[in-house]
Formats: sequence, structure tokens, C-alpha cells
Amino acid sequence: MDLIGDRWAMPVVRELLLGPRRFGDIKASLRGISANVLTQRLGELEQAGLVTKRKLPPPASVQVYELTSWGYESAPVFQAMGRWAVRSPRHDPTKPFSPVSLMLSLRTMFSPRAAGDFAARIQLLLGDEDFFWIREGQDIRIGRGAIERPDLVLRGESASDIAAVMYGGAPPESILAEGDVGSLRRFATFFPMPEKAAASPSKA
Repeated sequence: MDLIGDRWAMPVVRELLLGPRRFGDIKASLRGISANVLTQRLGELEQAGLVTKRKLPPPASVQVYELTSWGYESAPVFQAMGRWAVRSPRHDPTKPFSPVSLMLSLRTMFSPRAAGDFAARIQLLLGDEDFFWIREGQDIRIGRGAIERPDLVLRGESASDIAAVMYGGAPPESILAEGDVGSLRRFATFFPMPEKAAASPSKA
């Protein structure tokens, strides 16, 4: 908590788990954060050794922030917290959240038992950002960017459009841009939500 316990620190780290990002992109993904607070948090995380900044080579020539190797080691912590948090009786999967949050959830909530030997290359187009979800064997890879020969292409104006299908039972046709709707229906069953935690105190 001394490292990432301040307000907005954990969301900033989360937004960098899929690779480097520009200041403006981080701010756009974190609704409600001010530029001053984001600058302060990035500076504190850099001082703590979790974040570094660098300038991309031409033609981009822009400054980006990214996690250090040690910073990336926090990914399992965020996955564990995600699994724990969705059991909250107040958790609402329809609330807006960032594309990075969606992609991380599609790794965290994936059930290998439900999927069996399912393998696929899936492209997700979220607003003006491209992401991918790939399963080959038992390994899952997620990230930013376009992939070649996707089996499915999913499109949403926001991450919530995709989440509504994966977690909320919305019709798969609403997000399918390319591919077989039957495969998408099957894919949407691989992310079961755990039972909610009991609202009353447990008995010793």
C-alpha cells in the first residue's frame, strides 16, 4: 500500500499493464482524474521504481510512460484482486470501464475448464483502439494492436459493449464484425462470474 495505495495509483498501473501509453491516453481512460493528479501519481510511481518514461523514435517522437520489469510483475496481483472484487454483492458488470480493464478481465475470468481445447485468434476493435485475445494450447495472450488472420473480429463503441455480451447476456450479434456467430456464442460462455460473497458476517 505504501507503493500503490494512494488514490488513482492502482488504476494508473492497471492502464499500463498492456504496454506504454501517452499521458493523454492514460488520462482519457481514467474518468475523473485531473491532469495535476495524474502527473503527481506518475511521478510518485516513477520514483518508486514501478514506472519509467521514454520518448518514442520518429516518426512518433512522443513521450510515453511504461511499467518497469518489476512493475509488470504486479499483473498477478491485479488478477487476484479482480477475481476477489467481482464477488462483491454490489458489483455491476454493466458499469463503464476502460478497454484495458476489459482485456485484463478476459484473461482473469477465463475458465480453462469451460473452454476445453478451444483455440482462437480474436481481434477486438474498441472505439479507435485495437486489441487482441489469443489462445494457443493452454496459453492466453492479450495486448494492443492488429493481428493477422483473426477467427473473430468484435467491435464496440466502448468496452462496455463487449462486456455486455461476455458478462451480461446481450446478443452476440451486436458486437460481431467478422466471423461465425456460433463461435462467438461459445466464446462468451468461457467467462463465468463467480458466486457473490455473503452480505452477512460469517460465523466463527
